[in-house]
Amino acid sequence: MAFIVQGGSILPSSYANATEKVQQTLTGQLESFTSRYIADLGFWKIALTILLALVAYDQFPAYLKPCIVPIAEDIMSPKAWVFKQGKEHVEYRKGLSGLFTNKAIATYLPVQESIYDQFFSQFVADSKANDGKPTAFMVRFREINCALSLRTFFGNYISQDAVQRIANDFYLVTAALELVNPWRGKRVADSCQVDFARCAAACKENMARGAEPTCVVDQWVLHMLACERYRERVAAGETDAEKPPNLIPVFSDVEIGRTLFTFLFASQDASSSATTWLFQVLAQRPEMVARVRAENLAARGGDRRRPFDLDMYPALPYTRAVVKELLRYRPPVIFVPYVATKKFPITPDYTVGKGAMVIPSCYPALHDPAVYRDPETFDPERWISGDAESKTKNWLVFGAGPHDCLARSYVPLQMAHMIGKAALDIDFVHHPTPRSEEIRVFATLFPMDGCQLVFTKRE
Repeated sequence: MAFIVQGGSILPSSYANATEKVQQTLTGQLESFTSRYIADLGFWKIALTILLALVAYDQFPAYLKPCIVPIAEDIMSPKAWVFKQGKEHVEYRKGLSGLFTNKAIATYLPVQESIYDQFFSQFVADSKANDGKPTAFMVRFREINCALSLRTFFGNYISQDAVQRIANDFYLVTAALELVNPWRGKRVADSCQVDFARCAAACKENMARGAEPTCVVDQWVLHMLACERYRERVAAGETDAEKPPNLIPVFSDVEIGRTLFTFLFASQDASSSATTWLFQVLAQRPEMVARVRAENLAARGGDRRRPFDLDMYPALPYTRAVVKELLRYRPPVIFVPYVATKKFPITPDYTVGKGAMVIPSCYPALHDPAVYRDPETFDPERWISGDAESKTKNWLVFGAGPHDCLARSYVPLQMAHMIGKAALDIDFVHHPTPRSEEIRVFATLFPMDGCQLVFTKRE
């Protein structure tokens, strides 16, 4: 599907491979989005091209710059690495790649295990306090994901009070993208980055003392210090100094805080959406939960109290398939806006002008019946015995090109960890309402009724 917005009006062309209900929902959201964007910028001659069809992502132009919405650069800072282009962006990104290797991820798992223990107990207590009646858990899922992100990024450098405050306030950052109280959202973002810079300073002191890394900022600072030692050895005339991969500077506390804020910005809404749908969709299919539970118990050698580790992940083919199918069936992010920094032909018949917005969407690609048989059916088996794994051009959940998701391998692992532990520790029952399958778009996709669940503890 393509929309061309000129002179303030939306001219739709075609809408292939989407269900009627989702079509209506997304079309309304896009109309709202584009009209607000134009009103905010005061453009009359903006050309806004929204492609809701499969794009040749293997040739994704380097001259498309992420823009999201006009307020995004104010929220994250125009200096944020995600807005860098060309070689500068490539080099900065290389310096972050070590944060999501298996060696690094293994150091993040213990704190994540403790977060699951804490929140799953809270979920059970919430249901008990509500006399076993269903409760909307969407907000709770936002809280657990915010806590997971902050503890994974900063470990114990960030206080519990700050975790709770940011979890409560980050909703305003998302609302700012909807152009609802944007400056309140910016104040929250600025406050977060101050907290994160403090964590960076504490981390540098800790790593300089030789502490072991336990979180993302530890891993990054450790790499900075290794690079600094290498430069000092070379300056001293040593010829046998081993050069670290992806040589980077020692970034300032402010820069570290700013970059890790972009991680939170990228993860919070998408992960909250995925978690919400993961629990709702699986609760509707108890036979799948039973299979996930059995597989995770076997991977732990029959000891359900054994913490998750990376050696278990290859032994969880069904759990991994459930996660991939969930991300296909209910992709959290339906479109990501870019702005063209130069004109280029997007089809043989249409050239995007410089300054135009190009907004690719993964939804039709992930629901294309020519690629995924019966795409409106949730079917994890398509990733095991089917051919879904080979459809790499349609697997656009994490984007493509130079600005694709840095954590594209980490996210499915983290989701498998979460749902595997949940299947072992708690029971969860979904209570459908007439609005359970209606889609609310609040930056990402959520069920309109907030996901009505009841949790109980497994003995």
